[in-house]
Amino acid sequence: MSDTETLNKLRGVISRLARELNATATDEGLTPTQASVLGLIAFRGPLGLTELAQLEGLNPTMVSRVIGRLTELGLIQRDPNPADLRAIQVEATAQGHELQKRIKLLRTEAIGKCLDQLPEESARTIIDALPALEELAIALRSTHG
Repeated sequence: MSDTETLNKLRGVISRLARELNATATDEGLTPTQASVLGLIAFRGPLGLTELAQLEGLNPTMVSRVIGRLTELGLIQRDPNPADLRAIQVEATAQGHELQKRIKLLRTEAIGKCLDQLPEESARTIIDALPALEELAIALRSTHG
């Protein structure tokens, strides 16, 4: 449908946007990976470590480190998995949910400020493209699901 150069530009823009949004979490004392893991846990509810590693695309060692740090900070808690008492699952604490809300708000405000700085026609084009971008996200998820 599109040429390789255009597809590369789209991929690059999406990657840059993700990096810039992830960087907003550093103001809250978390690395981008820690913020992403916390967000996933807060959104999805209790998750096993294997599922978390798969969803985040992280190796088990990295997941273990991130979970350890988030636990130390009181943002998540580890509980026995009721389906398999040898395994654990993690879920966000009240403090973790609050931090996740602040991070989402910071990211939303950052996008709003940036859209306000763009020419009105550019901002409208981006807003109008949201349904198509949502379809793209769903299609991307289904390619590795």
